[in-house]
Amino acid sequence: IGSGTYSNVYKARDRKTKKIVALKKVRFDTSEPESVKFMAREIMMLRKLDHPNIVKLEGLATSRMQYSLYLVFDYMQTDLARIISRPDERLTEPQVKFYMKQLLSGLQHCHERGILHRDIKGSNLLIDKDGNLKIADFGLANYYNPKKPVPLTNRVVTLWYRSPELLLGTTIYGPGIDLWSAGCLLAEMFAGRPIMPGRTEVEQLHKIFKLCGTPSSDYWKKLKLSTTFRPPHSYKPNLHEAFRDYPRPALGLLMVLLALDPAYRGSASSALQHE
Repeated sequence: IGSGTYSNVYKARDRKTKKIVALKKVRFDTSEPESVKFMAREIMMLRKLDHPNIVKLEGLATSRMQYSLYLVFDYMQTDLARIISRPDERLTEPQVKFYMKQLLSGLQHCHERGILHRDIKGSNLLIDKDGNLKIADFGLANYYNPKKPVPLTNRVVTLWYRSPELLLGTTIYGPGIDLWSAGCLLAEMFAGRPIMPGRTEVEQLHKIFKLCGTPSSDYWKKLKLSTTFRPPHSYKPNLHEAFRDYPRPALGLLMVLLALDPAYRGSASSALQHE
């Protein structure tokens, strides 16, 4: 039914309980040592997280025949990317609010436990038949400590949802990267399509600056970023114009989540206080 960062996902039935489950299969004979490390970290994180808006690891199973390990999860019928892309049905404001609240609640739980997801996008937000949303695929997730920041790779997050500081090469970052992705999804739910579908990192940055404006000179100094990708001419912020048809409360939250400076994106808990 899908593929994750380093695995395939299958729909299966538990013979004992007759319950339909999702099995995430990781093969060890072909696995790079790196992917085994990622998988071990994913299992540890999922055991640490316990929240209605985060997928629950129901169990582990092994197959000696195939040198495989299976992670067992609840089966979810669809995901947010599929729901957004339905051509005949645009999401209503109450629906967007319902999904956004669940996404931010799940992120709040992760961030309060020192975990960054690092790949928030529609296909990683699973949704059941009752509209319950669960954050899935922690294959790229990592721990962070705001008091003792350590360098982390910036080669994370699917391009269209990647924050400007990651694109510009920062290795010291925090929850702001997940909040940027959440902001992209908020706009996408109203638009019915991805708002910044760049094909390369340079094009992605260009789209961000066209929408959010060119960063000030302080921005480059503060984040200690390379000015290699500094745009040749400056853009004024265009969020208000681009999203003028969006409901006012949504626009207010978008302005926060899509702030160029991660310090101004607030936190998942402050976003939850928003209208």
